[in-house]
Amino acid sequence: MAQTKELTIPYHFEPRTYQIPFWLAIQDKPVDRAVLVWARRHGKDKTMINALLLQMLKRVANYYYVFPEFNQGRKALWDNLDSYGFKTMDHIPQELRKRTDQQQMKIELYNGSIFQIIGASDIDRIVGTNPAGIVFSEYSLMSPNIIGYLLPIVVENKGFMWFNFTPRGDNHARTLYQQAVKNGWFVSYVNARDAGQFSEQELEEIKKEYKGLYGDERLFNQEFMCSFDEPIQGSYYGDLISLAEETDRITDVHYRNELPVHTYWDLGVGDATGIWFAQFVGDKVNLIDYYEGNGKGLDHYIKVLQNKPYVYGQHFAPHDIKVREFGSGLSRVETARNLGINFRVAPKLKIEDGINATRILLQRCYFDKKKCEIGLACLKNYHRKYNEETRVYDNKPLHDWSSNGADAFRYLAVSVKQNQISNYSPTDDIPEYAKSGFNFGSAVTDTSRFTQQDDLGFDKNGFLR
Repeated sequence: MAQTKELTIPYHFEPRTYQIPFWLAIQDKPVDRAVLVWARRHGKDKTMINALLLQMLKRVANYYYVFPEFNQGRKALWDNLDSYGFKTMDHIPQELRKRTDQQQMKIELYNGSIFQIIGASDIDRIVGTNPAGIVFSEYSLMSPNIIGYLLPIVVENKGFMWFNFTPRGDNHARTLYQQAVKNGWFVSYVNARDAGQFSEQELEEIKKEYKGLYGDERLFNQEFMCSFDEPIQGSYYGDLISLAEETDRITDVHYRNELPVHTYWDLGVGDATGIWFAQFVGDKVNLIDYYEGNGKGLDHYIKVLQNKPYVYGQHFAPHDIKVREFGSGLSRVETARNLGINFRVAPKLKIEDGINATRILLQRCYFDKKKCEIGLACLKNYHRKYNEETRVYDNKPLHDWSSNGADAFRYLAVSVKQNQISNYSPTDDIPEYAKSGFNFGSAVTDTSRFTQQDDLGFDKNGFLR
């Protein structure tokens, strides 16, 4: 135990038996990487906030605690009370604090170290800053992209990254756990039975309650037994992505330079933009690449496309690309055209119709396992919103980090269904891939064939001129 004047660190915290190995591991120097896979209600954040304070006292630096959403951090950590009525954030005692910012959930210690809670959906707030340590809480619920944004900063600072979560099916968090075991990180996997906090009778009662509320034991197995094998609750495409894995359709899918690459975008406003890169071979759809960015302008994404070694066909975007932006007076479609890309507009269908189209198309898809890793995570995690009051899943998706990649793919699916990529070349020049039921054609090079109709540059079919 470290002494700070009359304070004992950890402050008002006595590690439980299963928490002790992690606590001991970070005493002399922080472990560079750690993964805690613990059952629900087993003190993941209480353990890590105390461990983080110890590092803040040893090394003066910035430290971030990242939750899937900023407001989730306020509820789960900043304002949280434990079962004894002790406020979790009071593990950082007032005697050590120089300043506390309630609005930004930020604490500055007298020694100069700074602690702050961040939402993963607003990651731009810390990209470019200089943290020496980052905790990712409930990593299974946030975009796996976040590691790529922050890893270079932590490596440069010779800092650490710690992850905690309860499983959410066979998603990117399981992949992280498996890589952690393989790479020799500190790993702690503790289900409710291993932890010993509940008796067998208590666990049976909890299981019975879950079964009564949700109709089966799957959520209990996930939340308390830390099972990665239960399907993501309410997932739209999880079964089909699993089928793609089982039938070896998530593999090495190489770019074929004799075929054009078509792109499908979900343009984020205030959140991420996702882009799928597809080629069509007979009745197959080859997803050769996926790109996602956050807080960037159209010029950034167009440069990304230009820097890839692809020959492009058509570029599709959602209907709201035609909306004029306040300030410039230009629509994003006009801005893109000025930057060198002519977008077409994907059909505007009901979300449920688009989801059905996606489920049909996914059965014909092949994914490059490396370049499409983030996009596949989006598809696998895209799920219905759960209604806590009615205890059923709503007939609409939850908008979270997975929405952008899933929405971009939905625009692909509805464009295929409606034959939105039409062939503008002479009939005898139609390539074999365009003669399948998909009717995909080559890039438009002669724009004079379009009918001028409106000031946004769309023809009567809703395509860009």
